[in-house]
Amino acid sequence: MVGAVSRARRRRSPVAVHVLIAEDHAVVREGLRAFLSLDGDIEVAGETANGREAVRLARELSPDVVLMDLMLPVMDGIEATEHIRQELPEVRVVALTSALDGGAVMAAVRAGATGFLLKNAEADELRHAVKAVGAGRTHVSSSAVARLLDQVTDATQPERLTERETEVLVMLARGKANKEIARELRIGEQTVKTYVSHIFDKLGVHSRTQAVAHALRLGLVPAGELARGLTATDEFRWSA
Repeated sequence: MVGAVSRARRRRSPVAVHVLIAEDHAVVREGLRAFLSLDGDIEVAGETANGREAVRLARELSPDVVLMDLMLPVMDGIEATEHIRQELPEVRVVALTSALDGGAVMAAVRAGATGFLLKNAEADELRHAVKAVGAGRTHVSSSAVARLLDQVTDATQPERLTERETEVLVMLARGKANKEIARELRIGEQTVKTYVSHIFDKLGVHSRTQAVAHALRLGLVPAGELARGLTATDEFRWSA
């Protein structure tokens, strides 16, 4: 039922990733729900068929992750994502689309999405992406990586990173969370956040996904190390 709230909300599991599905095609929406329900670590908290309702349900349910179709009626997925991320920074968004477009990838990233999947993604990748994003990382499907890189302009030479900033950027690109970076480098977590802020400023980017794209383009991390999609730590604005 569109706009429905799952009974799971009333008995919310403390360990599961709680998901809101925003998709206007009923067959696709039902398929997403079925795929996710096969995993005991994921609970579908609600679903809707338009962007405005997605924003309302996100406020009401406070899900961990929203699966957001970019081509929603009433309010499109990009605008809905932006509203959710501004009002509910703890709620993460995985953007869904049926057509791969570099502009759409970047628009979703700029709006605050930390995941990007094609609707024809395998069920395993869908569940992996939801869990990764729910755990505070970013997942962009492998097919979208090249499009994301195409959107990262190198028209101007970025300010040179220090050796330590480069180390942090490489760890981000390899999917390390702030706590893991702090532990491996034997520095405080707040210090890691400061390095990430400096990296953003020097590269002229606004999200960790864009920073990781720079790391790939500069050859700091081989693309082969991102075998299950571009997976990096969560957006800086959530963890700073």
